[in-house]
Order: sequence, then structure tokens, then C-alpha cells
Amino acid sequence: MTRALERFGRQSSSILKSEPLDTALEKISAGLAMLISDPDFVALAFSEDDTPGKKQLLHDPDTGFYLFAHVQKGGKTGKPHSHGDSWAIYANIRNHTDMTEYERINDASEERVVLKPTEHYAIGPGQTRAYGPGMIHSTAHPESAWVVRMTGCDLDTIPRYHFSSRRDEIQG
Repeated sequence: MTRALERFGRQSSSILKSEPLDTALEKISAGLAMLISDPDFVALAFSEDDTPGKKQLLHDPDTGFYLFAHVQKGGKTGKPHSHGDSWAIYANIRNHTDMTEYERINDASEERVVLKPTEHYAIGPGQTRAYGPGMIHSTAHPESAWVVRMTGCDLDTIPRYHFSSRRDEIQG
């Protein structure tokens, strides 16, 4: 583990314990932008020989957050999803991630989800973006990319929204 990664972990934990979530995510996102500019961190997180996939870089048992390095395969497009009651921060080191944010436009009591795209943008090298609880978005990687993703917990253990093309609909 690099000194920059250790410092980022300590600072993130402290911020999450002492700040409201919106403020904490802004501060941590800014800290993550600094971390991904550190050459020692980048060398720890990624290698030219890495194959597509993810690896865990850090887990804070006190607050529950995780930090992952993702090698994204070019041409990959994800479906809309949320992080449930948790959150995520994305950061790009190499190439970019195309992001689309969505708003649910039908009543939450309906099983079928109807989404409307509300914003589309790219997260480029050195940039970060935070997504609070319940935010629905999708990712796309036209080219292979190096992405760092921080989550508030192990997302595989909580209920989350995942778009189903058989059930759900995107309008516009």
C-alpha cells in the first residue's frame, strides 16, 4: 500500500464519520482526484498487463467503504443501476467513462420502472464524480479504461436497482 493510499483511507474514514453524507462525498471525491494523480498509487492499482476485471485496493471496516481498481474492456456498455441505500464515487485514470444519469418518471410503487435520461457526460482522466444513494446511472467504455471506484459498502450485500430490458423502459 502506498503512503498516499493510506492517507486517503484515513482521511475518507474521518470525513465519513464527521460530515453529512453530501458534504463527505464532495470532500472524498476531491481527495480521490488527488490520489489518482499519484504515480505510486497508479502503479499499485494498475499495470499494462492487467486483464479486464476489478481488484480491491482498500476496505475500511469502521465505515464500510471499499476502493476498487477496475480495468474496463473497450466497447462495454452497462445497464442503468443504482447503489441502493449506499453511494459510489467514480474516477478515471486512463481514457474515459461515458455516464448517463436517469430519473424514474413513474410511481415507485409500480414494479415496472420507466426511466428518462437526464444527463450525459464523460468522466475523463483525472476526473471524479460522486453518486449518492438511489441515484440511477449507467456506464459505457468506448475504449479500454482504468477506473477507480469507491463504494459505501459491499454493494453485493444490499438491495439495488438493476434495469431489466424485459420489464423496464427507457423513454427519450
